[in-house]
Amino acid sequence: MAQSPVIMLGIESSCDETAAAIVAADKTIYANEIASQIETHAKHGGVVPEVAARAHLEMIDQVIRDALAAAGLTMGDIDAVAATGGPGLIGGVAVGTVTAKAIAAARQIPYFAVNHLEGHALSPRLADDVAFPYLLLLVSGGHTQLLAVAGPGDYRRYGTTMDDAAGEAFDKCAKAMGLGYPGGPAIEAAAKSGDAKAIALPRPLKGSAGCHFSFSGLKTALVNRLSQLGGPEAAPIADLAASLQAAIADCLADRTKAALTRFRAEFPDDDANQPALVIAGGVAANQHIFAVLQRVAADANFRLSVPPAKLCTDNAAMIAWAALERFDRPDDLAFVPRPRWPLDPEASPPPGRGVRQ
Repeated sequence: MAQSPVIMLGIESSCDETAAAIVAADKTIYANEIASQIETHAKHGGVVPEVAARAHLEMIDQVIRDALAAAGLTMGDIDAVAATGGPGLIGGVAVGTVTAKAIAAARQIPYFAVNHLEGHALSPRLADDVAFPYLLLLVSGGHTQLLAVAGPGDYRRYGTTMDDAAGEAFDKCAKAMGLGYPGGPAIEAAAKSGDAKAIALPRPLKGSAGCHFSFSGLKTALVNRLSQLGGPEAAPIADLAASLQAAIADCLADRTKAALTRFRAEFPDDDANQPALVIAGGVAANQHIFAVLQRVAADANFRLSVPPAKLCTDNAAMIAWAALERFDRPDDLAFVPRPRWPLDPEASPPPGRGVRQ
């Protein structure tokens, strides 16, 4: 009789969404529940860490119950538990970590502390048959990185942001333009009726050596142009949104081209295996950015893989899957949550004001 696949409970609470998922080692997603805090934080124009932590504490037990109910399972059917251990807002990370440890200790099952970035990095293998190695562009509200993914725990960081992440630039610019939070979808919607060539905006680091990103100067340039044009009430918001979206897409494309060239040199492929460019993170849902990066991948003869939207944004299924990818290496219950946790600790930091991990 064939043995049933391992069933993993995953918990994600690193930012503003409390999530629980149940995933099997055969890639079956039994449940993927998310309690969003968007409406709460929209009142403040962005995520407030203390508010987020309290919401996680209030919702986490219910979200886990919802996941079990959706899966038609009980806690007795769970073989192991994983939770985001960092990086992220430490209050939320602590809530998820303590909950997972309590379940593991009570049930005497393995516990896994998962790097949130690794969850994104390995998520395409849950939805698609992507073979190692592949190049990952992680582009989200808190992270913009280019990584060569050679296997679980084996990453080479090619580039990261020197200041704001792309998603942060969207959020901050949307707030300045009066478009609300979250900024990415709001700017994409406004850009549909705008002219991307109407407002001249810079492309920071475009054409420079390496693969690092910078979006703070672009944000400042947009805010300055907004002021020159009379503020949110008088400025052509659709044109500003379209121009910003195009500038961010150009920056992502330029840095990704450089990373594709480096990846080819470090991981020569054979005729039978076309390498993959994987895009993960919430910004991957932007259709204009997707189309630009699709052309970049095709021009470099890379296969493009983008997880479905439910696996691109923060979710617990990716956390469960990352743990399943290294099921033979559980973590100790003494693990301490980490606000910073780079996937490639040996990577050299870019010049500038620091590095987002």
